[in-house]
Amino acid sequence: MPIILNLDVMLAKRKMRSNELAEKIGITTANLSILKTGKAKAVRFSTLEAICEVLVCQPGDILEYVNEKQ
Repeated sequence: MPIILNLDVMLAKRKMRSNELAEKIGITTANLSILKTGKAKAVRFSTLEAICEVLVCQPGDILEYVNEKQ
């Protein structure tokens, strides 16, 4: 998938654990794990907004596009 979520990087920078983030944004740790591993087919803007609010970051800090054709 050409869109990568760098949640692990931001969690490490903020010294926060996945289960803490999941609790603060109101999703299960299982759903957060699906996001982190790139297995999610979509992300709601409300979830993305909550992640950015809690991690004090911009969407571009956690979303990355990688061209797989190169």
